[in-house]
Amino acid sequence: MKLNFIFINIILTIIINLYNFNTSFAQDSASIIMYHRFGEPSYPSTNIQIERFKQHLEELKNPKYRVLGLLEIVNKLKDGKPLPDYAVAISIDDAFLSVYKNAWPILQNQNIPFTLFVATDPIDQGLSGYMNWDQIKELKRNGVEIGSQTRSHPHMHKLTEQEIRKEINYSNSRFEEELGEKPKLFAYPYGEYNLVAKKVAEETFVASFGQHSGSAHPSIGFHELPRFAMNESYGSLDRFLLAAGSLPFVVSEIHPKNPVLIQNPPSYGFTIEKDFPQINQLQCFVSGIGEAKVTVIGKRVEVRSDKLFYRPRHRVNCTFPGPDGRWHWFGRQFLLN
Repeated sequence: MKLNFIFINIILTIIINLYNFNTSFAQDSASIIMYHRFGEPSYPSTNIQIERFKQHLEELKNPKYRVLGLLEIVNKLKDGKPLPDYAVAISIDDAFLSVYKNAWPILQNQNIPFTLFVATDPIDQGLSGYMNWDQIKELKRNGVEIGSQTRSHPHMHKLTEQEIRKEINYSNSRFEEELGEKPKLFAYPYGEYNLVAKKVAEETFVASFGQHSGSAHPSIGFHELPRFAMNESYGSLDRFLLAAGSLPFVVSEIHPKNPVLIQNPPSYGFTIEKDFPQINQLQCFVSGIGEAKVTVIGKRVEVRSDKLFYRPRHRVNCTFPGPDGRWHWFGRQFLLN
C-alpha cells in the first residue's frame, strides 16, 4: 500500500513537471518581421541586402525559434491558444519583383512560410519592378498567404470613408477574380491609418498590420498589429535578434486613440495591465527626434516630447529589459495630416 502511494506521488510529480515545462514556454505574443525589397540597393529605405537576409534566415534555424504563418498566429491569438516561445512570422509588402527573383527561391528552399501583401493596381497595370499575377499565383499554389494592401496603395488617413471602401472593395474583387478568394489579412499602406480606416479594416479583414515596432499581443487588438521593418539602416543582425526575441507590453487605455495628430507634440500615454519588475527602466524614443520624457504613476505611463513632430510619420518606441537579454517593446506610429 505504501509503495503504491509513493508510486502515485512520483507519477503525479512527473505529470505536474511536464505541464509546467510545456506551459512555461507558451506565449500569447509573437514577433512579426517585415520586408519590402531584396537586393535593390537603389532603395535603401525599403531594401534588405541578400546576404543580410540570409543571415536573418540562418538565425531562424536556431531551434528556439518557431516560424509560423501569419494567419496561424492571428487565429491562435484570437482563440486564446498558446503560441510557442520565440514565435516569429515573416511578412513582405508591395510584391516587388525582387521578392520573386531574390527572396522566394531562398524562402522556398528553406520551407519558410510567409505572407505577401499586394496592392492590385501595380500588378494590373504591369508596372516595372513588380510581380505579375502568374507569379503571385505560383506563390499562392505553394502555400504563401496573400494579403491585401488596397488597390492603389494610398495614404489612407487622407481618404474619406467612401474612398477607403472603394479601394478595398475593388482590390478584393480583383483578388477574387485572380486568386479565387478575398484576402483575410490586410497591411495598411505605409503603415498609415486613422480611426476610419481601422473601422473599415475591422469590418473586412481578420487582422490588419501597421509598420510600427513591437510584439504582437491581443491587448492592442487585431487591427493595429505591429511589425518590425527590416531595411539597410535597420536590418542588422543585432536588431533582427532584438526583434525576433521581443516580448510584449500588456496595455490598455492608449491615448490618443487616433494616430493622426490633433495636438503636436502629442500627450501620449497608456496603462500597463501587468506587473513588470523592470518597468522602472522604461525608456521611450521618438524617431528623428530622440528620447522622450517618461513618467510612470502606478500602472499609467505618460510619454512627452518637448519637440514638435515634423515628419509625415513619427514612431514612438517604448522598451524595457526582460529576461534572458530580451526586451519588452511597444511601438506606436503618429501621422501629420
